Amino acid sequence: MPELDRRTVIAGLPAAAILAASTPAPARPTGTPVFGAETFTLPNGLTAAVIPMRRAPVVAHMVWYRVGGADEPPGLSGMAHFLEHMMFKGTTTLGPGEFSRRVAREGGRDNAFTGHDYTGYFQQVAADRLELVMRMEADRMANLALDARETESERLVILEERRQVIDNVPTRRFRERLATLLYLNHPYGRPIIGWEHEIRAIPREALLKFHERFYGPGNAILVVQGDVTTEQVRRLAEATYGQAPPSPRVERVRPQEPPAEGERRLVLPDPRVREPQMARLFLAPSARAEPDESDALQVLAHILGSGPTSRLWRALVDPGLAASTSASYGGDTVDATEFGLHANPRPGVEPARIEEAVGDVIARLLDEGVTDAEVAQAIRQMTAGAAFARDSLMGGARTIGATLAVDLPLDHVEQWPARIATVTPARVVEAARAVLRRDAAVTGWLMPGERRA
Repeated sequence: MPELDRRTVIAGLPAAAILAASTPAPARPTGTPVFGAETFTLPNGLTAAVIPMRRAPVVAHMVWYRVGGADEPPGLSGMAHFLEHMMFKGTTTLGPGEFSRRVAREGGRDNAFTGHDYTGYFQQVAADRLELVMRMEADRMANLALDARETESERLVILEERRQVIDNVPTRRFRERLATLLYLNHPYGRPIIGWEHEIRAIPREALLKFHERFYGPGNAILVVQGDVTTEQVRRLAEATYGQAPPSPRVERVRPQEPPAEGERRLVLPDPRVREPQMARLFLAPSARAEPDESDALQVLAHILGSGPTSRLWRALVDPGLAASTSASYGGDTVDATEFGLHANPRPGVEPARIEEAVGDVIARLLDEGVTDAEVAQAIRQMTAGAAFARDSLMGGARTIGATLAVDLPLDHVEQWPARIATVTPARVVEAARAVLRRDAAVTGWLMPGERRA
């Protein structure tokens, strides 16, 4: 799922580890953990994960709340993102903007992001400034001040943000409209930033209630990565976040999707577009609901759309039909998600020819299967990234935070290399048959041309 931060729209967090097993599922293999995270829980309900990384005297500090755009009341889309902005507008002890100014004075950086399933806040600071940012973050967890004038001023900022990062970017307008067709009933079909008319209607009182309900320690996850020990973080967490009164974990109650039936289509003309773009989306299970199928879908996406050796590339780019192709799947969501196929035709190639070629790739895969060599190559390329993830100060914190925020277990990340290695060609094809159904697909084209009145 796409996410919003305070400055821009980002494509998504580093993918959480996707883990594989055969059917029927054998005992899960174990290996060396990817990040070596250690966890604990405070008496007030706060969950914490610590990733020691002693290469430099710096830390990444993150707080994740198990609430996002899909948890908003109907008719108030954009509330989670609105509240993310307001978390920087002061508390009963800090004035508007003072949080970020203090972090900057200490040589650090901070930001935040909103997704459909979570909202996150992070800072990167010197290790000896960890207590400072923990105290400030705990302060705005408990003592947020939603000044009426600040709220109205920030509403205008968010409306301008929507114009800049959605309305003025054809590909993002296209993606927003496609989501409304894929999700007939689920709130994943609503934009994270919100519809303009609903952003204008969000009352300040609703933001206060939203914060009161979702921003307690029992609904939060603390993740610290860097030059620390678990005992250091525990001690600081008890002195800061531990002072907040206990709060319950908020149960997510959301409308679910009916069975997908019938192909849906979108053609979105835009005068700013030079060349057409195609996307075909399929509803797919999350790793929470179907872990084994989710694992196989991750490998399937790699085989179909991971660059010059992928099936889509060889079938569309090499013959000159398309300039680029890709496939996407992210199973680290609370509810059913999407599997996507994408292509950018070369000039003069008709959309029907692209759709035919994509259909042929899928039909051949379902008819002939995938090879042992393809699966082995996908596994090698996917697991190679695990080593690089360990080198990033934010990589582990973001991956583990996103995983825990959607209620996947820590092993979903930590045991990825051992478990992805068990994916078989048969399971990849089985997952493809279950998900890549043309009679339940959403096919969209972003086209050059004038918008309809």
